Amino acid sequence: MATVDGKEIARSYTPTSTDNDKGFFELVVKTYPTGVISSYLDKMSIGDTIDVRGPRGAFKYTPNMVRAIGMIAGGTGITPMYQIIQHILGNPEDKTKVSVVFANVNEDDILLREQLEKWAAEHENFEIAYVLNNPPSGWTGATGFVSKDMLQKAMPEPASDIKVLICGPPPMVKAMDGHLTDLGYDKAKTISKPEDQVFKF
Repeated sequence: MATVDGKEIARSYTPTSTDNDKGFFELVVKTYPTGVISSYLDKMSIGDTIDVRGPRGAFKYTPNMVRAIGMIAGGTGITPMYQIIQHILGNPEDKTKVSVVFANVNEDDILLREQLEKWAAEHENFEIAYVLNNPPSGWTGATGFVSKDMLQKAMPEPASDIKVLICGPPPMVKAMDGHLTDLGYDKAKTISKPEDQVFKF
């Protein structure tokens, strides 16, 4: 929370650090020219402060809670996924298979790419596929919007021991709801509960 032009403004962000990091937390914040809080944070100097409260959210991950998790992220929607992926891959006893479809407009928009690709190279139970709306010349990944066919190939098949997590812009989340319903997943609720097969952050 920050005071901007005399008004208290609050936004929700997911830490990319874990509960094992003591005494600090890290955020990934994408700066937009019209973003009130992101622009404010971008202009802060060392020693400046903001008020923080939390944690919030209903989804709590526990090791091996399901056999496989599919994740659909758009832009900064990768941050809650990133935290869960860290917990899974950082625990040798956790055998959960994780498949991520990560959609962005441009290649430069792909947040946390270096670490995500490092994990994909090091862990057999983690894979990631990128989708770009505006791909550069020579791009070999998927292009356009995330399609039903992409999800059918990347997500675990509907079953009682899997979950699909979604986080991204509202139009994307709505489209993913439709695709997943068509593919036979339990329809995502307007307000997701942790026990739902499809959970929206």
